[in-house]
Amino acid sequence: MSERKTRVVAAGFSFLEGVRWHDDRLWVSEVYGNRVLSVTPSGQVDTVAVVPGMPSGLGWLPDGRLLIVSMRDRRLLRRERDGSLRQHADLSAFTPWFINDMLVTPDGWAYVGGVGYDHLAGTEAKPADLFGTGVDGSARVAAEGLDFPNGMALIENAATLLVAESAGHRISAFSRHDDGTLSDRREWAALPDVEPDGMSAAGDDTVWVADSAHHRVVRVERGGRIVDEISTGSLHAFTCALGGDTLFVCAAPSYRGEGHEAVVLATEI
Repeated sequence: MSERKTRVVAAGFSFLEGVRWHDDRLWVSEVYGNRVLSVTPSGQVDTVAVVPGMPSGLGWLPDGRLLIVSMRDRRLLRRERDGSLRQHADLSAFTPWFINDMLVTPDGWAYVGGVGYDHLAGTEAKPADLFGTGVDGSARVAAEGLDFPNGMALIENAATLLVAESAGHRISAFSRHDDGTLSDRREWAALPDVEPDGMSAAGDDTVWVADSAHHRVVRVERGGRIVDEISTGSLHAFTCALGGDTLFVCAAPSYRGEGHEAVVLATEI
């Protein structure tokens, strides 16, 4: 496993989710702070949206407008060019529980993971669905019965969607079709010693995965072999994104957001 120098890009946050690299900067949701941030590689932090319903997953439509998951009210919000927020899709009819991470494809389909139970209250875990929304905001269930669907990535020229099932300790794969439907669910990687959370494709059909049960991010290939690992020290890793030759990781003592100890880390790979 590689030994590399990791630096702190920005610090002092409650809890960070949904990190993405876009337009030469990071975009990330401060969940309990109810805001979406942009962060430059040098550490300049700007608030780009305020989301009272707790923001999580992020992604962009083909025309460049930002989509934001609003967890509590189970909606996707769309940030217009003037900075205002509009409802893009309403998923509240599909689940009474929070929605969480999201991936938006180059052609504008958004896939959003449900939680399936009251995660913050610590109730018994139950399977959850993955939802799909079109560019027009139409919504449907894309896949059923996943064990806490979390981070996602596209591989094989966007023909395959990978979904981290945190409670299932695996990454599942789906074949993706032009109409946004998913088929041929299969296990892509068994990860018995990893709790896979946020995920970022590495460009060679491997993926970087935040291991939220431990203090690391791991690079995983099909089948589940870990081919690289980066420590996050005393903090748990919850999400990650590649930006050029740099892996950015959002880490914190826990997902509950006590204090303001969450950080953005950067490691040259």
